[in-house]
Amino acid sequence: MQGSAADWALLMLAALRQGIADLKAELVFFQHDEVIVHCPQDEADAVVAAVREAGDLAGRIAFGDTPVRFPFTTAVVQCYADAK
Repeated sequence: MQGSAADWALLMLAALRQGIADLKAELVFFQHDEVIVHCPQDEADAVVAAVREAGDLAGRIAFGDTPVRFPFTTAVVQCYADAK
């Protein structure tokens, strides 16, 4: 299972990079189950949507048509330490 999760994560990050390519947002950090994206406040909603869309796309590419979903908990914060 861990290998499948790693494959999914790689696909998700690639999709996320494409999803934020036209924004000022920058992918800052990824480890295990955390993704940190730094962006201007006015792009926060677009970045949250891009994260969700990237997860959905990665799931379809890696696992095909499945009822399994890949939900994200997102936090929009001013300081990384406040993200939970």
